Amino acid sequence: MDIDWAALGGVFGVSLGITLLTVVLFSLGVAARPRGDGGGHGAERSRGADRTATVAAVLCFGACLAVAVYGLTLIIGG
Repeated sequence: MDIDWAALGGVFGVSLGITLLTVVLFSLGVAARPRGDGGGHGAERSRGADRTATVAAVLCFGACLAVAVYGLTLIIGG
């Protein structure tokens, strides 16, 4: 039984990279999500800023969902 260490290292590297990317995207989505407190610190956010923040959050969460679904299709083999 031989172990292809280069292939194992490649799989580890790609897995680590995708995991970090997903965590960063999710964190950006949480940070971009508009809050219902009027923007905080006494300053009101405009509707355009809230809309932009909502779009950014949805895109980040959508990318996380796409990564998860793609991983599941690789595991399940559909």
